[in-house]
Amino acid sequence: MAAGFTGTALVIGAVAWGTHAAAQDVADTIYSGGPILTINDDQPSVEAVAVRDGMIVAAGPMDEVSSLAGDATDMVDLAGRTMVPGFVDSHGHVVLGGIQALSANLLAPPDGEATDIEGVQQTLRDWIAENQEAVENTQLVIGFGYDPAQLAELRHPTRADLDAVSTEVPILIVHQSGHFGALNSKALEIVGYTAETENPAGGVIRRRDDGEPDGVLEEYAFFGALVPLLGRLGSDGFEQFAKAGAEMWARFGYTTGQEGRSSAGNVDALRAVDARGELPIDVVAFPDALENRDFIEANVSGDYEGNVRVGGCKLTIDGSPQGFTALRDRPYYDPVGDYPPGYRGYAAITEQQTNDTVDWCYERGIQILTHANGEGASDMLIAAVRAAEEKHGSADNRPVLIHGQFLREDQVDSLKELGIFPSLFPMHTFYWGDWHRDHTVGPVNADNISPTGWVRQRDMIFGSHHDAPVAFPNSMRVLSATVTRRTRSGDILGPAQRVSVMDALKALTIWPAWQHFEEDSKGSIEVGKIADLVILSDDPTAVDPETLADIEIEMTIKDGEVIYDAAGDVKKTDLRDQPLLNDPYTAHRILHAMNQGLGVERRIGCMLSEAQCRRLLGAFAQPM
Repeated sequence: MAAGFTGTALVIGAVAWGTHAAAQDVADTIYSGGPILTINDDQPSVEAVAVRDGMIVAAGPMDEVSSLAGDATDMVDLAGRTMVPGFVDSHGHVVLGGIQALSANLLAPPDGEATDIEGVQQTLRDWIAENQEAVENTQLVIGFGYDPAQLAELRHPTRADLDAVSTEVPILIVHQSGHFGALNSKALEIVGYTAETENPAGGVIRRRDDGEPDGVLEEYAFFGALVPLLGRLGSDGFEQFAKAGAEMWARFGYTTGQEGRSSAGNVDALRAVDARGELPIDVVAFPDALENRDFIEANVSGDYEGNVRVGGCKLTIDGSPQGFTALRDRPYYDPVGDYPPGYRGYAAITEQQTNDTVDWCYERGIQILTHANGEGASDMLIAAVRAAEEKHGSADNRPVLIHGQFLREDQVDSLKELGIFPSLFPMHTFYWGDWHRDHTVGPVNADNISPTGWVRQRDMIFGSHHDAPVAFPNSMRVLSATVTRRTRSGDILGPAQRVSVMDALKALTIWPAWQHFEEDSKGSIEVGKIADLVILSDDPTAVDPETLADIEIEMTIKDGEVIYDAAGDVKKTDLRDQPLLNDPYTAHRILHAMNQGLGVERRIGCMLSEAQCRRLLGAFAQPM
């Protein structure tokens, strides 16, 4: 964690303080009037925060911070609302999150309405009817988020179910975990899966009695089908996904997102959107280490180009715990489906692939994020990291375990010993806690899924993630689940694994900032850090923990600029390409709006703070 500042934290630089700040020290914006939780242990809360040129230049008592105020300073009254640092995504998929934002919503309540297969079919029909132009242009229908655990039939929709919606247009629906999918007959035809098609390594094509695919695909069988289907969208489609995903992250308070298990094409899409000034947040990409090594070596960097950088690589060892494809060290408790006695799931890759990939990263000092859900998969990762450290030494490349859903306590000890950062998924306790208790691991072991309590007992830090599009990147739902571990049915899953609200906030801010090697610039409200900030409707440390999920994101601020405002759904527009700013008439419009007391979203057609408006007025030098 970055070093803190004791007492009042104020930027002094080379200019001494006086009664009034010198012109060059005037803040663009000063925030005050509500709780400000810094996530800085040396100065946990402050009365006011000043921002200039996208950086935090003061954080402390209002009477001292206000010395940075000038005529052009935008004085923002929090009006009792709470400010915290911008959230840092410990694990998610920004581009695929765009699919969630732009496809038919097949999620179950509370995020959607799909409770049975008939409901899935009707949702798809309604989406097709409302999006005829998109369907005609892409010749593809995508639905996202169905979950057999929440469907009345307790099974995946099949090709027959999807053919009842359409046999003319290919339909692809994605399981909420992202590790399964179902295709209609037209989509299977395009992919080329037939009775003669063999299962790929690490994947399963489920079959009808006649040997033909029934439409349901597991793991690498599913991933392989995505290439020809999503390829129909072209680069423009992926750029739309990237933009929509980043905007959705911003709506939930994330100022740094992650593009986990990325591809070179996804990184290119992010860069293209960013070049147009349409990527509101920073995004760190981790391309697949089995498919993109040359690209990773050529692009990995600790520095952003615009709002995008390649931070390292991603490895996926196993699959979905709720879908029974995660590799366990013992049989599943009561799996729903046609599984042989003693079924433990399976690995998506071999031990040799795991060892070689981890060794490759350590040899080059590249950070590796590894998806391992089951105990068996975590054993494979721990063995590979131990072998790499014995060979190369501890390179401080901060290896990360993603998920670790069924970790044993001895495995947590190994994570600490080897310096593996656990990016955990306690939001699973809400979405699938009841399912884990009843079907995957049973009532005893279910209490210890996503074992944040064991981690904190060992003074380890961790990240708490959403894995969107597996779930919405709902930061307050993440916070709530990490603190309460309340399931959909109301059960508390593993009370001993609950952590404090402050620890849960750190797992959304400073700890994942450390995970990304960005703790010196992000994750807390401290002088010298980037002004990535979030305004919440309530103080998470002061409300009943059972109401944490009800806290609303009021505003998201990136580099000192508002990128999301719940009051007007305001999104950042790149000022570099705003032609209105070259027109003196704009100044008249701004002044008129300000004199009429209109909100910031009405000042002009893009997002401008009051301080920016005043600076523009001065630049035009036109009489009003």
